[in-house]
Amino acid sequence: MSTINQMSQLNELLSQENALKNLSVPQLVEKILFRSEGALTATGAVRATTGTYTGRSPKDKFIVRDEVSEETVDWGPVNQSIEEDVFTNLYHKVLKYLSARDELFVFNGFAGADENYRLPIQVINEFAWHNLFAQQMFIRPEERELDQHDSEFTVISAPNFKADPAVDGTNSEAFILVSFKHRIVLIGGTEYAGEIKKSIFSVMNYMLPQRNVLSMHCSANVGKEGDVALFFGLSGTGKTTLSADPYRRLIGDDEHGWSANGVFNIEGGCYAKCISLSKEKEPQIYNAIRFGSVLENVMMDENTRNPDYEDTSLTENTRAAYPIDNIDNIVLPSVAGHPNTIIFLTADAFGVLPPISKLTKEQAMYHFLSGYTSKLAGTERGVTSPEATFSACFGSPFLPLAPATYAKMLGEKIERYDTNVFLVNTGWTGGAYGEGSRMKLSFTRAMIHAALEGELNSAETQMDGIFGLDIPMHVPGVPDDVLIPKKTWKDKKAYEEKAKELATKFHENFRKFNHASDDIAKAGPLYKG
Repeated sequence: MSTINQMSQLNELLSQENALKNLSVPQLVEKILFRSEGALTATGAVRATTGTYTGRSPKDKFIVRDEVSEETVDWGPVNQSIEEDVFTNLYHKVLKYLSARDELFVFNGFAGADENYRLPIQVINEFAWHNLFAQQMFIRPEERELDQHDSEFTVISAPNFKADPAVDGTNSEAFILVSFKHRIVLIGGTEYAGEIKKSIFSVMNYMLPQRNVLSMHCSANVGKEGDVALFFGLSGTGKTTLSADPYRRLIGDDEHGWSANGVFNIEGGCYAKCISLSKEKEPQIYNAIRFGSVLENVMMDENTRNPDYEDTSLTENTRAAYPIDNIDNIVLPSVAGHPNTIIFLTADAFGVLPPISKLTKEQAMYHFLSGYTSKLAGTERGVTSPEATFSACFGSPFLPLAPATYAKMLGEKIERYDTNVFLVNTGWTGGAYGEGSRMKLSFTRAMIHAALEGELNSAETQMDGIFGLDIPMHVPGVPDDVLIPKKTWKDKKAYEEKAKELATKFHENFRKFNHASDDIAKAGPLYKG
């Protein structure tokens, strides 16, 4: 078996003259332009494209199976295993490849805004724009912190190094390999910057629960009275949009930890979707895209250099990466107290889930484990009608431990801190996708405002007969009929059929959680099929 001496090999690579460490934003922008890695847009942001890979490549992500990970990782189709010798052989090849580059770019920073739980990290990039991305996404150290910085996890990214599956033991030319033993993430063959961000999130999802900290794929903000809210939701549910509230300060938009001290942001930046972005609908995000930001796969006018957020020629997964302090209304450092309210967001394309419902603790754990939303037609090849999709804990691809680990911790914290939990449907009303219409953003904001202000804690409710959810009868700023899905459908029989279809899918998905207690299993839809 091949061996790996992490420190000596990395130190040798980092001691070379081509390793440029902790360059400033202007220096990195200059490098990006000089190296023709990207272009400067009229906003001041750098725009780069990612070639073949315009999103994550889950089938190419592996965790190294060794004596450290063997008994702790929840192995399966999400957490695919790879042998240690495959990792070490690729590690040697990648380091040799990088040592021959004209330039390398190194960033030293942190994951975790709470100093009690933060992880010192090092990111080594072949591309200058990836290093700028890392600098904007992670927590940037002050000079005094940089002098004392001692990395505990390293990300090595070499997009132009292509693996040979027949020789290297990978699925394709791309690979994302995580070694908890050697504390290294090795990335190659893909230019998609999100792999860098999400690999460290996966690392934190492994390490934090072992310190009794719940790691969460959610956004968070805080009100004027110090009340904290969490927003869970899969892509397209409105997590980033709804947490960017002008009346509340943003803690973070994607990744958080919940410790005995309260909530803290894992990142130092935001990675916002740009599709159909406008100043009118999302002013905070729109205005945050300026010098130092990175636009990924966003089309632009070659003459004016204005970004075109409506153009999805390359992908619908267009992104903007910017430091959190590009948002005016934020909490710095990004830490706050214990959550008063949790919002689970789902974009139900079947148009049958209530726009808002209050959950019991058991229902909260059921829907947390389920992690439901809809995959819409056209978003992937072969998808011709809306499909229910479930992602445990609203972040299954990034959870190395068993989902029950995170759900148990969530339930304990909800009970201990008396946190209110709501399920909010930002999807369709008045019919399924193609017939009904998307829930008005103004209605969703009004419902969330009422939930955060405590107006729904003792509100009169009506139980949905199919899903068993308690629906508020009145919400200020929302027509009463909108609150009851069946009332918005012209064809009541069609509603019943669609609702029962979705309820059945919930039950089918939940069967894999056979470890769940009876109380949690019974907290799902009343309709059993």
